Amino acid sequence: MSAATLQELPGGLEWLNAPAASLHELHGRPVVLAFVNAASAWCAQRLAELALWQARNPGRIQVLVVQVPRFDSERQGQRSLKLLRRQGLSFPVLLDADWAAWQRYGIQAWPTLLLVDADGRERERITGLGGDLERALFALCEGLPPPLEEDLRVAETMPEPRLALRFPAAVLATAERLFVADSGHHRILECSHGGRILRQFGLGTADLIDGPPDQAAFSRPQALALEREALYVADTGNHALRRINLLTGMVDTLCGNGRAGDPVEGPVAAHARTPLNRPLGLAALGNQVHIAGAGDNRIWSYDLGRGELLLRAGTGQLELRDGNARSMAAFAQPVALAAVQQQLYVCDALGSAVRSLQLRTELVQTLVGQGLWESGDADGPRASARLQHPQGIALSADAPLLWIADSGNGSLRTLRLGGGELATVTLPRRLHGPTGLSVAAGAVWIAETDAHGILRYDIATGELGDVPIGE
Repeated sequence: MSAATLQELPGGLEWLNAPAASLHELHGRPVVLAFVNAASAWCAQRLAELALWQARNPGRIQVLVVQVPRFDSERQGQRSLKLLRRQGLSFPVLLDADWAAWQRYGIQAWPTLLLVDADGRERERITGLGGDLERALFALCEGLPPPLEEDLRVAETMPEPRLALRFPAAVLATAERLFVADSGHHRILECSHGGRILRQFGLGTADLIDGPPDQAAFSRPQALALEREALYVADTGNHALRRINLLTGMVDTLCGNGRAGDPVEGPVAAHARTPLNRPLGLAALGNQVHIAGAGDNRIWSYDLGRGELLLRAGTGQLELRDGNARSMAAFAQPVALAAVQQQLYVCDALGSAVRSLQLRTELVQTLVGQGLWESGDADGPRASARLQHPQGIALSADAPLLWIADSGNGSLRTLRLGGGELATVTLPRRLHGPTGLSVAAGAVWIAETDAHGILRYDIATGELGDVPIGE
């Protein structure tokens, strides 16, 4: 702990959603400088913990999020802000585009919290997801008077528009229906292909509640998978796998207890469900639902018949490493899955990679991607092709073609399986943070997350159009 006053923030940092301020102006109030990367699942978890504490203790501390980009696209303030707002955060955000604040304060890893007391001195530094955060925050504001009324006001500038959808994260199309994970509104929608809402599952407020459609609740659902008459949901904010019975509309929880934790292989007891760690991708295959755990960098399978959780692949390390699925292979924040026969395709977000997992031979291979710090937008052979922070993948039903939502480049890409090349689809405009993809009825359906919309790309004609979601 240092007794010296913390240095002032570097000049020139861009304030993304709040009026510019200084540590000197905040003197007299505890401050948490949260150094994060908006693309990181671990940072998202730490920020969620901070937001929960602040909601229970309003006005006690001032959180300033310092966003330090990992990808080139995050150097654009709007892109970084959208990634953070997807998580429901309204903290003031500063963009440290050139890592000036990172270097000034000697930060070494994401996430790092600098706890600054009311006198402007650094009291504690918490790195990673360790440490007793609640104790540290209470200690930071111990003995201080209650917050003033102005401390309780949230002065966020340029808020997101009020639209039918808010950061939709997944779309799943069938021959007649369109299912949408309306993540920012904490609900699942069943729509026609024209966008008319037929049913809503979930109250629209963040919670973990089973039951009929108008009583159940989700928290930032991110992925969908359909198997027979059941729609499976990666309920990311609840760290849970949920199921919607499409015949009755009833919602139940298969795995997860509302808190992030280390999953445990074996039977999942109804009264003490094993936790998941930020599930972001799903794929249903036969009698199993495969789960991409972005928080623990592993691939899991939930057996629907036996009610068991099985570790499929990943050592848990944040790396891009091939080999035996369980003993050697490592992933870099898997966020989306696609399944066919006995093979899974994995979208590895932080590795800017697409991987394959052979379920029979338990072998993981990298199809596109060169390493954790290698990204770009080059087409061509796999050895030279590059992606940037991809967020979604989907398989064509009638061709060995993998569609990729290249979120960092704002583009739709294709990878011809079996040795083919990576290519960029020609579109009339750039996409804004595309995340979820689905292929059905002659089209690629795209969740254009940052633009709060759903798009339909006609494969035959190349036409791209909005799907107006509404009553």
